[in-house]
Amino acid sequence: MVAELIKNKQDLYDTDYNLWVLETVNKLKKRDLDSLDWNNLIEEVLDLSRRDKRKLESLLMRLIEHLLILRYWDSEKEINRGYWQREIINFRKQIKRILKDSPSLKPHLKDVFEECYQDGRDIASQYSQLTLDTFPEKPIAPFEQILDENWLP
Repeated sequence: MVAELIKNKQDLYDTDYNLWVLETVNKLKKRDLDSLDWNNLIEEVLDLSRRDKRKLESLLMRLIEHLLILRYWDSEKEINRGYWQREIINFRKQIKRILKDSPSLKPHLKDVFEECYQDGRDIASQYSQLTLDTFPEKPIAPFEQILDENWLP
């Protein structure tokens, strides 16, 4: 059965992704370039960059959400401050690690900062049940300060 799947590389990609990856790695190790499924391999490599971008965007939104909640959700501040601060530290460290591995992604993160801020603002409003107007439309701090491990609002 596996041999049948391997014969048709397009079908293998569609029917057993894990096996396709293992076979592709095996072919690359052997330098068997002629039998590679080039179209899907190129798509997968491009998708690696898209995944890191999406992960960074998600982390930045969550970071902004928690910074806003820490700053503006006064009725819950004393009870939840430690949790929110721990989450803020966690998100910053994850962002820092990804940017350390791929510094070329930092300009992308700067480019989507405003959009991530608005999304984080919306999520903070939904989570806290505070009105969206509670949170400023303009970012509460510049991009670099949002990432600064020593800054809290």
